[in-house]
Amino acid sequence: MTGKTQDFTENPGLSPHLIANAFGQALESAYQFVGSSVPNPPVGCTILDAQGNRLAVCAHQKAGQKHAEALAIEQCQKNGTMERIHTMLVTLEPCNHYGRTPACTKAILTTPAREIWIGARDPNPNVFGNGAKTLADGGLRVKFIANLDDDDADALAFSAKRLIAPFAKHVRTAMPWVTIKQAINRAGGMIPEPGQKTFTSPSSLIYAHRLRKRADAILTGSGTILADNPRFDVRHVADFAEKRRFLVIMDRTKRVGEPYLQAAAELGFDVWVESEIEVALKKLGQAGAHEVLVEAGPSLVASILPTDLWDEHITIEQGPGLADKDVVSTRYASFMDRQFQAKGEPDVLGNY
Repeated sequence: MTGKTQDFTENPGLSPHLIANAFGQALESAYQFVGSSVPNPPVGCTILDAQGNRLAVCAHQKAGQKHAEALAIEQCQKNGTMERIHTMLVTLEPCNHYGRTPACTKAILTTPAREIWIGARDPNPNVFGNGAKTLADGGLRVKFIANLDDDDADALAFSAKRLIAPFAKHVRTAMPWVTIKQAINRAGGMIPEPGQKTFTSPSSLIYAHRLRKRADAILTGSGTILADNPRFDVRHVADFAEKRRFLVIMDRTKRVGEPYLQAAAELGFDVWVESEIEVALKKLGQAGAHEVLVEAGPSLVASILPTDLWDEHITIEQGPGLADKDVVSTRYASFMDRQFQAKGEPDVLGNY
């Protein structure tokens, strides 16, 4: 399919703007469980009736549990709205195979759905396009959100791609997605004032803990540990129950003592000490980590940024004045096939 989808003659009530809003709800639902669904990708699903009324919005929450599409269909069954199902919007191409749960394509084809909008194709080269083809062969109109005739279509498609980016990288390369978080003070440095551990705002601190929440591993340096004695656990937002993370410490000279390693283990981390960054990342990928958050000092950050090992670079810049909010910027490496600048998160920082 090429071009923008504009044919709504069979269902004039579903405008492009309505489709975009409903797809945005599916994305929002899925993003709540980023970091919880590993080794599966996070996925969201919205179901509408022929008039565009929302019947269900669900997300896949944890591996082994029902997928987003199955949960949304189940919700319609419970609400007595199965016969009204008309349009489904899913952030990722529905699965077409049996694993720990049944194929979502089969569940969809048991409903009266006539149309489905997909955010991103399955990145697994062994199944790419199979789900969409099965649904089309089953009689559904299969469309992709990038082709929606709406001003938000490109942003929605990018958000769907970013949603599964760690999963996509891991399934293609067996390597984790690497996010570098870098806090920068008014003077352009990364070191807090003596006696302080941070210089960013409370809202930025919450944002930083949301980054930790979605990560499967934290990578840091011995200098950061010796200077700050950081905990690296998730405290300022509710964490996923039973989520266990890796803590990898780059420490060639073994400066970090056993008491810190033991304390980290007691906080629930699987602690590793490594000497080479690329070796550490390969081991994390083999252990099943999809996203690694780098929380480190200027030396370690400066050693990673010139390489091709990272995927996302988030800077939190301290506001120029005491009353000014911090400025959060995100840039992506080539894995996302484009350079993209994003500013902040409205619900956390409030200034975007």
